[in-house]
Amino acid sequence: ETLIPVDFQRKGQIRDDDLLRYLVKPMREAVLMTCLMDCCHSGTVLDLPYRFIADGDHYQMERNDDFDMDHLIEVAKIAATVTASLGGMA
Repeated sequence: ETLIPVDFQRKGQIRDDDLLRYLVKPMREAVLMTCLMDCCHSGTVLDLPYRFIADGDHYQMERNDDFDMDHLIEVAKIAATVTASLGGMA
């Protein structure tokens, strides 16, 4: 569950949890991001609710059963409440 960058010996590995925390979660509504991971077993690297399977036999979206959708909904509710309390300027 990590990416190994070329400078990993000096800077360490990049954890998928960190990618989710610092790259995905801070995105505002309606942001479109394309993320290409050229590595083996990268289907869950961003810890998203769905993953694309393209293994030569299958080409499909598949639900990630480990994704906590209830937690995401709670975070979204809190973010909406904060945004509303700030007059939509969060």
